Amino acid sequence: MLGTAAAAAALLIAAGTAVLAGGTASAGPNTALAATAGCGKAPTLRDGTYTIQSGGQARTYILRLPANYTSTQSYRLVVGLHWLNGSANDVIANGFYGLQQRSGNSAVFVAPQGLDAGWANTGGRDVTLVDDILRVVENDLCIDTSQRFALGFSYGGAMSYALACARPAVFRAVAPIAGANLSGCSSASQPVAYFGIHGIRDSVLNISSGRTIRDSFVRANGCAAQNPPEPAQGSGTHLTTAYSGCRSGYPVQWAAFDGDHVPLPVDRNAGTSWVSGEVWQFFSQFGGTTTPSSSPSSPSPSSPGGTACRATATVNAWNNGLTANITVTNTGVSSINGWAVTFGLPAGQSITGGWNATYAPTSGRVTAGNVGYNAVLAPGASVSFGFQATHTGDSGTPTGYTLNGSACVSGG
Repeated sequence: MLGTAAAAAALLIAAGTAVLAGGTASAGPNTALAATAGCGKAPTLRDGTYTIQSGGQARTYILRLPANYTSTQSYRLVVGLHWLNGSANDVIANGFYGLQQRSGNSAVFVAPQGLDAGWANTGGRDVTLVDDILRVVENDLCIDTSQRFALGFSYGGAMSYALACARPAVFRAVAPIAGANLSGCSSASQPVAYFGIHGIRDSVLNISSGRTIRDSFVRANGCAAQNPPEPAQGSGTHLTTAYSGCRSGYPVQWAAFDGDHVPLPVDRNAGTSWVSGEVWQFFSQFGGTTTPSSSPSSPSPSSPGGTACRATATVNAWNNGLTANITVTNTGVSSINGWAVTFGLPAGQSITGGWNATYAPTSGRVTAGNVGYNAVLAPGASVSFGFQATHTGDSGTPTGYTLNGSACVSGG
């Protein structure tokens, strides 16, 4: 880790310049949807930049609403945090690290502006800023309070970590990219779903700093300690690992890539970054957006028997390989815009390629996410996707399906 605050600041300033030149505690998952004050009323907020008084200072943030926003539907809320010497406008420019396009109009996006173009969080001032922004936004817009997320790069990654520490009952999951403990951590004793991303050749914030903050939530989430595999230098690849043994509803995921201090790394021979796809899969596994209820304890609409989906699979296997085709049917009463199907692979199976979905990680508990042309799943409709995999003797079908966090019935 960096030795002093001054050294950290100097390194982060250099990183920010390079990037610009190049481009209260909760005992369990907050799964109940509370209708925010903005549900059911005509909004006054629109896309734009807003000024808010926070901690006795005038602070700003940029807001982006989904297309065709309606107050009769609840939305995820994503807070995107800029790097040192970056700005909220930079977060807007990269589409909130690519998540805005992935969201399928299911989320409200907020980009706060840090003081001195950073996130020192002195006296908790930046956590308070986020508190104040959420209060204003949720008073005006219809937000699913069980699906608030935060992510950022470098100093922004550090701030997303600070939010996880300080507001575990507020944020369902965070995704620090090339982060470190620079914005403080009041306590990492309460669980928050966590996806850390870091380059093995990070010359600004060594990967050890990312491992350290990751491990604080490995402990808080009750996961089994491990040293996840990381790609070799010069490989031009990334490796994503889902920790095992984590407390139900609080996964920890770690992605290491062969690269330096960059927000959206690209694998060799790939045209775009893998970050947005994997982060959105991680965030969206916690459920889809719904019609808000008047009471936090009221259940969301579901099909008879309480299941949201039905899943079937067929496998064609040979020596040490197989192909699998999966069909998932939405048996609920609400349309889904943006789906993530999670399932378990038998031991020894590892996905090598797929179609009609994105896949991460490639073994263990895998999440298949929609691609652009099949994001919408109407009530009663089905989607089919599949993959090719290697195996070491067990060519069985996937098990334990969930659709956006709701358990599926298998077969039939």
